[in-house]
Amino acid sequence: MAELGFATRSYEEIPEERRPSMGQALVPIVGMIAFLTVGAVVLGLDPHMPLLWGCVLTGLVGRYWLGITWDELFDGVADSLRMGMQALLILFVIYMLIPAWIGAGTIPGLIYYGLGLLSPVVFLPATALIATVSAFAIGSSWTTAATLGVALMGIGGGLGVPAPMTAGAVLTGAYTGDKITPLSDTTNLAAAVTNTDLMEHVNTMRVGTGLALAIALVAYAYLGLQITGEIPVERIETIQSALLANYEINPLVFLPLAVTFGLALAGYPALPTLVGGVFAGVATMLAVQGVGFTSAWEIAQAGTSPATGTDLVDELLASDGLEGSAWTVSIVVVALSLGGLLERTGTLAALAHGLERFIHSVAGLTVATGVSAFAMNGLAGQQYMSIVIPSMTFQGVYEEFGLESRNLSRAVEAAGTTTSVLIPWNAGGAFMTATLGVSPLAYAPYYFLGFLSPAILFVMGLTGWGISYVDGIEADAGIGAEPTVGDD
Repeated sequence: MAELGFATRSYEEIPEERRPSMGQALVPIVGMIAFLTVGAVVLGLDPHMPLLWGCVLTGLVGRYWLGITWDELFDGVADSLRMGMQALLILFVIYMLIPAWIGAGTIPGLIYYGLGLLSPVVFLPATALIATVSAFAIGSSWTTAATLGVALMGIGGGLGVPAPMTAGAVLTGAYTGDKITPLSDTTNLAAAVTNTDLMEHVNTMRVGTGLALAIALVAYAYLGLQITGEIPVERIETIQSALLANYEINPLVFLPLAVTFGLALAGYPALPTLVGGVFAGVATMLAVQGVGFTSAWEIAQAGTSPATGTDLVDELLASDGLEGSAWTVSIVVVALSLGGLLERTGTLAALAHGLERFIHSVAGLTVATGVSAFAMNGLAGQQYMSIVIPSMTFQGVYEEFGLESRNLSRAVEAAGTTTSVLIPWNAGGAFMTATLGVSPLAYAPYYFLGFLSPAILFVMGLTGWGISYVDGIEADAGIGAEPTVGDD
């Protein structure tokens, strides 16, 4: 895993004299939970300061209780920041991409035509399906949310669909497509870290993820019927008129969209793909909208604050630009720093290792893996750790139970990657908040995949459905299964 930049250790790899006990490991965890609770509920603070307090507590435990030097602790922070550097850079680029596409007329154009094609009744399931196809084709939930997702948020606003519902549908589709394509970075990571063939992992993911999407589509269709049965014609005409009065809307405004998706389909990683989208947006501003060169780059830096004469349109097309990225980027930096300290002190490995004592069946193993993956999203601040830590911890246990590695790769993805956006300080949650303009607490009730994916995983573990063993036999039931090692 060196090529991926991970310095994660299993519990056994930590020097014995520095392995924290379960009690020692719980101190920074309980402290962080208390800090977040008091900071948010009692003091009304953003998560930044409570997370910083957690960093200080973890550092003190590591230095004065476990004997870890300050340099080693700092190396843990540096390793975690290095691991999350791509996410941070993508955040910077996204804050430039959105205003660039607004100024280019790309997002206004998508909203203009989308309002004419979609209705409130079909909007939510259509949004989930559009996002699924997009993420499947380009292999990135983040790119999908930052491009089509932003436009769909605008269309939903024009149709009178509550923003949290639209955000939930966008995320359900984006992460569904991301989990069933071999092009996704997290999909490749889960296969690699568990020594699973990539296509075996993808095919294993498609069963539960496909079922979750089907249930979600039914739920979105029901919500669409509850919103309204009538298209707000006058409001749509007002929005479209305001867009036409302030932007040149023709097929050329979709050049940034074509460039971005073209680069993604050609196999370019997310970061250069999105950078290409920024430059294409600026070029379209120059060629189509008649914006000056300096003004175009100022829009990418400072954001947009249109004055179209229609308040709803102004709200839909307002953006922060690169200068507005400080809140989001800073919370990701602090969360990554905390995750690095928790890893370097052995806290994460000790917690995961401690769970093994309570595992006596395939059902228990599946649930423990899922819970660990979700917990790592909150503790480590980014979704990669939710894949790596549980995979390294439980790989030997899966082998003892005679299970194929794809059971493990599916578990960490189904309960880890898909739930990262439910944590406000996780890189995924912070990114989606900045991109879609809705907080995780608001869109969580409508992000059905985030609940259905782990739930279906747990059902598989409890019933044995989809559980596969090394002898190639798929279990009918796994509730009472015991480890194969030592049974003879």
